[in-house]
Amino acid sequence: MDLLEYQVKEWFDKMGIPVLPSQRIDHPTDLKRLKISYPIVLKSQVHADDRAKAGGVRIVETTIDAIAAAQNIFNLPIGGELPEVLLAETKYDAKDEFYLAVVLDTAICRPVLLGCKEPDIDWESPGEKMQYVVVEQEFSPFYARRLGLKMGLQGALMQSVSDIVEKMYKLFVQKDLDLVEINPLAVSVSGQIMALNGKVRVNERAINRHPEIAKMAAKMIGRHKNSKINSILGNWDGLEIHGKIGILGNGTGSVLTTLDAVFNAGGKPGVSLNLRHSFLTDTEPTTFCDRLESGLKMLAADKSIQVILINFLGSIPQVSQMPEVIANFIQLDPKELKSYTSNGSKYKPKNLPRLVVRLAGADFEQARRYLAELKAETETLIVVENLDEAVQQAVRLAKLPAYKK
Repeated sequence: MDLLEYQVKEWFDKMGIPVLPSQRIDHPTDLKRLKISYPIVLKSQVHADDRAKAGGVRIVETTIDAIAAAQNIFNLPIGGELPEVLLAETKYDAKDEFYLAVVLDTAICRPVLLGCKEPDIDWESPGEKMQYVVVEQEFSPFYARRLGLKMGLQGALMQSVSDIVEKMYKLFVQKDLDLVEINPLAVSVSGQIMALNGKVRVNERAINRHPEIAKMAAKMIGRHKNSKINSILGNWDGLEIHGKIGILGNGTGSVLTTLDAVFNAGGKPGVSLNLRHSFLTDTEPTTFCDRLESGLKMLAADKSIQVILINFLGSIPQVSQMPEVIANFIQLDPKELKSYTSNGSKYKPKNLPRLVVRLAGADFEQARRYLAELKAETETLIVVENLDEAVQQAVRLAKLPAYKK
């Protein structure tokens, strides 16, 4: 469950993480009784990313401009969601901006501290710029200072950032969270630090252990129970839409990008699953390939799904085992591949959706070769490297007569 920004900052404030003076706005007329000084920043309180690009973040300098901007933002859907609340916040001039996060890595079942000297970076797409420290034992300030040093920070700034990371970790443990993120953490000319934006993701299995969070979740469910896309409790482990094209991705970015691409191509996305994290139904630790196998079976069991679009970007754990999972799913044992082609005919499995697999990254070279050979022997598998082509193929296949399930 993802909290809204104003809720996140209430938690930050209680933990001693510095946040700007702000005020919750339930109606444009609330701006007539604003308690903070202009200029201010008005922010739409929705769960979708890229609010600024969509027009949901506005800087205003007078009450008249603020009311007009608030009226526009209240009526601006972002990611299919209209805000019920806005956040008015003091404008802040930053010299530098950093990225900080504490995240639960389900692959190793340990918390990980993340830091980058650049903002607006996706924690699920780490590269050379993203620094990380795995909390392997009981947490101590050593882990936070180690992250600061790896980020190249020094002196008072390193100490300030380390203190923030310690408080983020304390909140992470105290509330049973999957993610605590500050993006960006701003640094002023005088060296003052400020959390300008934050994100908190609650572990859904732990909600009932926290009465305060359970009440928040109940309100969110009641408010959005009729929405077609419920991203509030989905945690991006899964998204339920009743379309013909099911989606499997290896991260939030790959799932969202694929979902948008299918919509833009005129297709109808169905259930979408993020295989990076374990599913809510998992009672024991799972591997990536375990989740791939389960995801394929879950989508195949959905009568509305005619095509499964797999989009894996960058790298995945157990990459060498992934093609075998796909081969087993389409009921074609890799060891018996030749027996299906001895008469020159293609293998056509029954009662399964068609598969379109997009693999982008050097780590997938061997997997692509294997699946390309498999593709030549079955009519139900398409393997491509370009996302646009994969989406076009999936949309085309979804328009064909469905296999009877």
